[in-house]
This record gives sequence, structure tokens and C-alpha cells, in this order.
Amino acid sequence: MPRDGFGREIDYLRISLIDNCNLRCVYCMPIDGIASTPPPNRLTPEEIGLVARAAQQVGFRKIRLTGGEPTLRPDLLAIVRAVTASGIPDVALTTNGIRLPELAPALVAAGLRRVNVHLDTLDPARLARIMRGATLADIWRGILAAEAAGLRPIKLNAVVTRGFNHEDVGALAALTLERPWHVRFVETMPLGIGEPARVAREAYVSNTETRTRIEAALGRLEALEGADPGDEARNFRVPGAPGVIGFISPVSEPYCGTCNRMRLTADGRFHLCLLNDDELDVRRVIRRGGTTADVAAVLVRAVAAKPVGHHLRSGEGPVEREMYQLGG
Repeated sequence: MPRDGFGREIDYLRISLIDNCNLRCVYCMPIDGIASTPPPNRLTPEEIGLVARAAQQVGFRKIRLTGGEPTLRPDLLAIVRAVTASGIPDVALTTNGIRLPELAPALVAAGLRRVNVHLDTLDPARLARIMRGATLADIWRGILAAEAAGLRPIKLNAVVTRGFNHEDVGALAALTLERPWHVRFVETMPLGIGEPARVAREAYVSNTETRTRIEAALGRLEALEGADPGDEARNFRVPGAPGVIGFISPVSEPYCGTCNRMRLTADGRFHLCLLNDDELDVRRVIRRGGTTADVAAVLVRAVAAKPVGHHLRSGEGPVEREMYQLGG
């Protein structure tokens, strides 16, 4: 398994399949003016499979398919088959869930193991305001379809945004009282320079505040033992509950020291850190006839060049990519 220049083992590749979405969440995407990568410039299923084989060859153990919204790719099943054929043991997908009722069984048949579903609130009116273009009923049907198809454990990701859903975290956390789901609360990250980045900065809520609000509603949380050091979430549960409550806190509690991730953008660049702009172009290598070994060499170089961390606390952040172009 490759190590970066700071001794971290990097074994988790997040692959963005598309930089567009069927929603326009207020902290992520503007209503209009999206300059999505043209389909010819996106990596094909075969090219993504080549990257996955290269990742497996150098020791990567996990791949997550992200977006934008990855289920918008008409060739998604071919991509999943290509990635799972690489031998990577853990292949997962992050989605808003809207297309899961039609896709979940086929995704399982293609080799997908798990899904993370984006759900910011259980209040239908507030959900429509923050996750513009979504309905609670559509997302809920997707969650249940994923669970029925065997994509478990179900993980729900809620981005907490003041004035939109910060008062709803207790109800979301309460889902873990009856279901073996993981409900994770994510701090906003101000990537880019547009309106979503402004919302992410101005509506930021620390997970210290979110946890306090949840404990006021559900009682004291107990920390889970034996956590994976590469897990970005700090995990808890209500005593006796079957589900897990997680907190992902890149601003208030950065986890750069244990980061094990590399990212691949939809237009074929290894993005070395979510919150930095450094990238290495691998699409060019592939389309010039590069082999698995050639792609693996670029990936190893990317790992070696991975920066030590971000500078969000100082107000500095990346400006060249928006969140929807990186997949979180």
C-alpha cells in the first residue's frame, strides 16, 4: 500500500463520475450556470476500470463512486462492473437516492456493496428549500429500496446548515433508535468562490453544537470503540440503539493526520486533497495508450505529492473546483 510524504497509508480512492446533479443543494450547486464536463472528456467505464486495476495493483482497498450525482451516468452499471472486476474488495456509492428504486437491484448484481444517501432533513418543506429539486418521499423510497436490495449498512449523510436544517438534527439522529442505520452529520466546507461557498461559510455549524443539540433531544451519546483510523467520522450511539451517529468535522476537528484518500475527478485528474487545488492529469496518460503500470505510476506520484492538510481555519480554501466537481 502506498504511503505519502507524511507517512500516511493511502488506500481509498473516491472516483467522481460526473460533475452535474439533478438537485441544487444550497451549499453545493448554484441554480444555473453549471459548466459540466462534456461527455467526451469524462472517463469511460473502460478507463475507470483501468484506474481501478492500477489502484488495486499498488494496494488500494476501497473505492467510492461519487458525483455530482453518479446515478445520472447512463453507463453506471458498466462502471460498477468494471470497478468490481479490478479486485478492489470494497466498492460503494454516494447518491441522493432518487434513482435507487430503479437501480438498486442491478447495482447489487453488478457488485456494489454499500451506499451513502444524502438526506439533510426529515421535514418535507425544509428539505425542498435546502435540497432544491428533491422531495422527501423520493429520497425515502430510494433509501428503502437500497436496504431491500441488500446495500447495507445504510449510511445517511446530512450537511448541517444554519437557518436551513440545524434544528432538525435530533429527528435525523432519532432514526438510529429503531434502525441499524448510520446517520452522519457533516460540517459545511466552503469550496469555490460562488454562492454555494458563501452559504457554506456563513451558515456553518460546528459539530460540537450539533452534538449538543442531539444530546439534548436523545440523551448522552456513547463513543464507539475500535474505530477505523481512516474513518472521517467520529462515531457514537444512543445506549442500546441499533444505529450509529457520526460526526464528520473537517473544519472544527480536521482529520488530515489520518487521511487515507485520493480523488479522481470526472475529467480524469487525480485531485490530491479535497481542500487543495493540486492535481495530476491521468486522462492524458490513458488516452495516449497508457497501460495499467503507467496509470499506477501516476497514482503513486499523486500519493507522494499529497499535501499535509488544508487551511480552512485560516479562511484559505481552494478556488478552482467546486464541491460538486469533487464528490466530497
